[in-house]
Amino acid sequence: MLYLAENLKKYRIIKDLTQEEVADYLGVTPQSVSKWERSECCPDITLLPALANIFETSIDLLMGMDTVRSEETIDNIHSTATDFQRQGDYSSAEKVYRNAMKIYPNNPEMLLGLAGTLALKGDCEEAAALTEKGLSLSDNEKQKSTMRAALCFLYLQCGNSVKAMNLASTLPHTRESREVIVPLISKGLSAGEIDSNIKYIIL
Repeated sequence: MLYLAENLKKYRIIKDLTQEEVADYLGVTPQSVSKWERSECCPDITLLPALANIFETSIDLLMGMDTVRSEETIDNIHSTATDFQRQGDYSSAEKVYRNAMKIYPNNPEMLLGLAGTLALKGDCEEAAALTEKGLSLSDNEKQKSTMRAALCFLYLQCGNSVKAMNLASTLPHTRESREVIVPLISKGLSAGEIDSNIKYIIL
């Protein structure tokens, strides 16, 4: 349970819950939750399924177990889905990601992968919503920059050029920067060009 204390606090903050709310859900005291997060003691093992359910994650991820295996699994999922995307088989890629989301419902990489697939299928609304969710969950600045850049084109794909331009003007990096993306939005891209830019950023 090396990472349990750290992950309990991280997931609680992500879900915007107080220690009191977690305690109420589990039928324990807020002091107990506080001690768990400080590594002063561990929750009873019978509470782990409920904790995982509260935070919408798996017990393994909550405990920080099998990290390498999880990363390898995620890489394999992306590889399989990306192969389908490059073949133009977006329905199969979507199926791969949706199945993966049952195991990794709050994984920013999975959210971005599914969002990219849906965008390539033309479902910009769900794609944008998933990317926004991933952006709120990610603590990786490069990943967040990628998501912001992708959102610019997703908003544009949905017909919201003002929202796209407002977000684009805040982008910091060269490839995903306002210097690159603002001119593209300003010139008025075709549907094919929007798809190409989404592929360029996400794939």
